[in-house]
Amino acid sequence: MCGRYVITNAVSKTSKIVKTAIKVEDSENYNAHPYQKLPVIKKYNNGNTLENLKWGIVPSWAKKKDFKPLINARLETIDEKVSFKKLIKLQRCVAVADGFYEWKRIEKEKKPYYFLREDKKLIYIAGIFEEDQFCMITEEASSNVAEIHHRQPVILNESDVNKYLNIEISGSNYLKESQKSKLSFYEISKDVNKPTNNNISLIQPI
Repeated sequence: MCGRYVITNAVSKTSKIVKTAIKVEDSENYNAHPYQKLPVIKKYNNGNTLENLKWGIVPSWAKKKDFKPLINARLETIDEKVSFKKLIKLQRCVAVADGFYEWKRIEKEKKPYYFLREDKKLIYIAGIFEEDQFCMITEEASSNVAEIHHRQPVILNESDVNKYLNIEISGSNYLKESQKSKLSFYEISKDVNKPTNNNISLIQPI
């Protein structure tokens, strides 16, 4: 799964593939976490936009007081789940990140690691949205990532973003067949465990 990530200067970094930014400013967030409003790319008839959506979907059919927002959707079952099957067909989005965090459990201890593309380029994470909320799509981890955690976000190359956002194409099939980028990672400080800690020191290797 993915439950914490980094995104800095999203407007500038997506300017080649996004036409308009709606109420999104270039800022630095080194501890993006669920229930925050975060920048995602959506497709409209006149071009792509960058908008702030809340990370975590409460389906329209759910009793909101009793329902924990869904932050991740499994690619393997996304076409079957009542919460997601309509969204993957019609309401797709792409979250943007510099990198993301994951924790490795070693007996009773959990060590945090920072993941980024080997080529250091921006990470585009396939997602779905409902109204002003979004959810990331995850898949089984690649061999090296599996050393830390068994799941990872579904990451698109920049050249694949528009194809994924095209609802005339099967979203789940496209993600299963698309070529995935290679990731690298390193251990970081446990300061990241506290969501209120938010500065560049969180991504420094230890």
